[in-house]
Amino acid sequence: MIIKSAEYRNGATIWEKTPKDGLPEFAFIGRSNVGKSSLINMLTQNKKLAQTSQTPGKTILINHYLINKKWYLVDLPGYGYARRSKSLADRLEKTIRGYIDNSINMYNLFVLIDANIPPQKIDMDFIRYLGENGVPFSIVFTKTDKSSHNVLARNILLFNKQLEDTWEELPRHFLTSSAKASGREELLAYMESILNTSAHDKV
Repeated sequence: MIIKSAEYRNGATIWEKTPKDGLPEFAFIGRSNVGKSSLINMLTQNKKLAQTSQTPGKTILINHYLINKKWYLVDLPGYGYARRSKSLADRLEKTIRGYIDNSINMYNLFVLIDANIPPQKIDMDFIRYLGENGVPFSIVFTKTDKSSHNVLARNILLFNKQLEDTWEELPRHFLTSSAKASGREELLAYMESILNTSAHDKV
C-alpha cells in the first residue's frame, strides 16, 4: 500500500463526537508511552502528523487521521498510566471502551506491546476484554530496536505462551520499530488486505 496523503481530521473526548462518515478505521491502543503516535508517524512517513511526547499519558483524545482520503488511522488514549487522577483515568477508560464497543467502522484494533519487557497483566486483561467482546484485533510489538534479539524473542515467547492459556488460535502479530521504520510494509499490507476483503464482501 502507498500512502499518498495523511491529514489530521478530528480529536474527540467522547466516541459520540468521532467522524460519522462511514469510512474504514484502523485503531491503535496500548499502555501509555508504548509508541502509538510514533508508529502512526512512521506508517505515514510524516514525523509531525501525530503529536509525540516523552511524557506518558499525553494522548487523552480519540485522534483521527485521514489516509488517502479513504480511511482513517485512529490514535486512542493509552491505558494504565498510574499518575493520572482517578477521575481522569475513569473518564479515559469510558472514552476508550465507548469507542471500541460502538465504532461500527473499526475494521481492526492494533494492540501495541513494548517488546522490551515481559508480559504485563494490564495488557493481558485488556486483550481478554477484546476477546470476550468479539473485537477484531492484532498485536504489534514496538520498540524492537531497543533490545537484543534474544531479549525480544524471550519476551514475545512468554507473551504468546500466556495467550495460549486462553486462546485456541493466537492473534496475528507484527514486529515494529518506529526508529528504524521496520514492520511498516507488513502492517500496511495487512491493512490493505482487510480493506480489499471488505470491499469484495460488499460487492
